[in-house]
Amino acid sequence: MTPADPPILPFTGERFTPECVREIWYEHMHRYAYAAPFAHGKRVLDAACGEGYGSALLAQAGAEVLGIDIDEASVAHARSRYTAVPSLRFEQADVTALDHLADADFDLIVSFETLEHVQAQERMLAGFRRLLKPDGILLISSPDKRTYSDERGYHNEFHVRELYRDQFEALLRTQFPAHRLYAQKLLFQSLLWDPDRAPTSASAATLHADGRVAPTADYAALYFLAVCAADERLLPPVAALHTFGDASESVYTHYNDEIRRHIAAGHRLIALDQEIQELRARLARAEALLAEQAHTQGRNP
Repeated sequence: MTPADPPILPFTGERFTPECVREIWYEHMHRYAYAAPFAHGKRVLDAACGEGYGSALLAQAGAEVLGIDIDEASVAHARSRYTAVPSLRFEQADVTALDHLADADFDLIVSFETLEHVQAQERMLAGFRRLLKPDGILLISSPDKRTYSDERGYHNEFHVRELYRDQFEALLRTQFPAHRLYAQKLLFQSLLWDPDRAPTSASAATLHADGRVAPTADYAALYFLAVCAADERLLPPVAALHTFGDASESVYTHYNDEIRRHIAAGHRLIALDQEIQELRARLARAEALLAEQAHTQGRNP
């Protein structure tokens, strides 16, 4: 690492770092990219901020941000890496026990992929409700236990309490009677967009194996992201669909590289198979010649 390189927090599997690639990078960066427009000019709490990249993104979007995480090493790293970002500070604390923070002090709280890491989920949400101003907004995400763990037979050792969709929404309603739910999953999609104007509406279509085209994004969610408020009237207007991409098309580039490697490997296998067939033919001819010579020698001792 040169003096110009940013400090890197080792990836342990518990906390995302911006050096991760492909699916996990998209999933995490999308959530903060979605949250950024809500944060402009607001006082924001990033609860369980981890490495600190998301807090920095929100601060760069014009928010005054407090990032909190229980892990001292992560907080020390975040302070070091993002020290130049204005209106941003970090604090080490347990997000299920934020009693030292003042009531109604934040306009926006974001807490992405935190819920499943804690047992005291009810206490954490009650704390968020107390810390938010009466018209404040909570953005919170969590994996769907059905698709994330059950259907894949997957066990994340860092998750202590995963929720199904109905459990997630029931938990939210205990403190936030109003919420809008987004499903999230990295998908292979073709986009049609107006190259001259920002989108103001969206539609979707999903082709099924039987030829039926569903007029929606008809997939099982891997994660849910909820926009929450104390009252339906306080919910901000949100689009039914939000897309996110990186200009370098990193996942598509990786996909194309893998396809090229796969095709090249296939061609190499075909060439090797032909070479094997030729060697076998030569061996058969040599064996036949030896047999003929042995037969001839047997007749002429």
